[in-house]
Amino acid sequence: MTDALSTALSAAHALLHSVFGFNEFRPGQEEIVRAVLAGENVLTVMPTGSGKSLCYQLPAIVRPGLTLVVSPLIALMRDQVQALTAAGVAAGSLNSSNEPAENARVMGLLRTGELRLLYVAPERLARPDTVEMLAEAHVTMMAIDEAHCVSQWGHDFRPEYLTLGNVARQIGGRLQTLALTATADAPTRGDIVEKLFPAAPPRVFVRSFDRPNLRLAFQTKERSSRQVLAFVRAHEGESGIVYCASRRKVEELATTLAESGVRALPYHAGLDKRVRDANQDSFQQDDGVVMTATVAFGMGIDKPDVRFVCHADLPSNVEAYYQEIGRAGRDGLPADTLTLYGLGDMQLRRLQIEQSDSSDERKRIERQRLGALLALAEAPRCRRQTLLSYFGEQSELCGNCDLCVEGVERFDGTIDAQKAMSAILRTGERFGMEHLVAILTGDRTENVLKFNHDRLPTFGVGSGRKAGDWRSIFRQLSAVGLIAQDLMEHGRWWVTEEGWRVLKGEARIELRKDLSSGAAKGKAGSRRDRRAATTAAIVGDADTALLDALKALRTKLARTQNVPAYVVFSDRTLAELASHRPANAGAMREIHGIGDAKLERYGAAFLEVIRATV
Repeated sequence: MTDALSTALSAAHALLHSVFGFNEFRPGQEEIVRAVLAGENVLTVMPTGSGKSLCYQLPAIVRPGLTLVVSPLIALMRDQVQALTAAGVAAGSLNSSNEPAENARVMGLLRTGELRLLYVAPERLARPDTVEMLAEAHVTMMAIDEAHCVSQWGHDFRPEYLTLGNVARQIGGRLQTLALTATADAPTRGDIVEKLFPAAPPRVFVRSFDRPNLRLAFQTKERSSRQVLAFVRAHEGESGIVYCASRRKVEELATTLAESGVRALPYHAGLDKRVRDANQDSFQQDDGVVMTATVAFGMGIDKPDVRFVCHADLPSNVEAYYQEIGRAGRDGLPADTLTLYGLGDMQLRRLQIEQSDSSDERKRIERQRLGALLALAEAPRCRRQTLLSYFGEQSELCGNCDLCVEGVERFDGTIDAQKAMSAILRTGERFGMEHLVAILTGDRTENVLKFNHDRLPTFGVGSGRKAGDWRSIFRQLSAVGLIAQDLMEHGRWWVTEEGWRVLKGEARIELRKDLSSGAAKGKAGSRRDRRAATTAAIVGDADTALLDALKALRTKLARTQNVPAYVVFSDRTLAELASHRPANAGAMREIHGIGDAKLERYGAAFLEVIRATV
């Protein structure tokens, strides 16, 4: 290590504490910061909540020059600029939502050379006047957030990102590049390297995708609105997100939750912008707000204390699922996730893939990704093991997913699979699930009698199981690829090549017993216990009355300054303040998340509340 790098690392450690209020790096951060400080180009894949932003923010204030941060989301730019400014860092953004006074502030800091971080959208970087301005601004590093957007294989491809590979040449000078993303499989990483680092490959860091603080749970849909309500009620007073597949469902669930006493707000692109912005600000500034939203909500949200994420409908693929649940527990404290799904969700997602304008290769990749998500939903083993294996990692039993905590009963499902596939074949691979279930259970429905299917050898062979059990078996066989559905022809089922192997006895299949409604009630109870454990983890030994008083002050300050609540102090910071009850500024300085600037700005007010609350 050179003397210059050693000096820079020492400065980084000091600023980590004095600016950000952290005593140490999170796992994986320090090595990346060291590479950036050494001048290397870097591609970093780190899960949401692991502290990617610090990997460019800290070097930006250690070294001279301007760091250009490319972000596709105005809300995220705004929140990060507010957080950096509150910590005493000269940061700004140029975007269409800025007030004239903010633009004037940013341009003034640019002219004087004081600005350390400038956030810009990729669309603005495509403008010649922006490039001309930056060529005069002594830009030393470009940090590209959400770098997967450059890839056709990424889950959020944006053509504007394709121009970024030429920005360094246009701005001039030696522009160090750091690309960051939360999810990028091997094809996506290859695309990022090719398009953003054309001259030479970067140093690549792929950190563990494990988020052990997130509890993973899936549940088949029965009465989805009631299931969502039970889950949200188990997190009373906590902030959370409920994702829905449609705008209509967003509004319906927001109304259902609000009528049940939950402070729930809707968010989707069809709402009036003023309403949408007001709802987002409320979610950011107040405690205990639940946002029901389409997936358009969340990418630009940097709120660290989201305590739960619920999917009321199946996400589109594993990458989307992982990124969306990653918006919970970014502070590292326990957080809860629940994903509801049914056969209708599977059909919809498959239909979306087949009817898209994508290339055949793209459709093939998307089918694989959806299949991986369905395998996770129908997993007979630890969900974290299944999820991490998708990203190429191995894991022990996590003890923090529904299958580990509540247990799952597995059985040799070969004979049941053969019965189901026999019903499919004996009806000419022409019918949907409900008709096949009626045949298996021996239910003489109108259609069964119409087609004389009550005379088939398979009629009633599955009468020892309930119809709901057979639906679960069909979902599981579909998830593992033994049977498939032709969504373009009335949902008819057919047997795949792998299914034929099981049918002929050349392979066996293990299935799991699906949770009955009685078991689901047990799950709700365990969630209540989970909420108590989460609250205890946040509060620790803190006095509840003091914590409530500190939260009230934080809310008041956030509203007054029109910033997200976490910009003032995070939940963890408030919990430590309540637990340790610092008596003076020196003791307060040792609390997690309190740097010099925040101590000077907020210290006296919070110390006054601590002294006044007995």
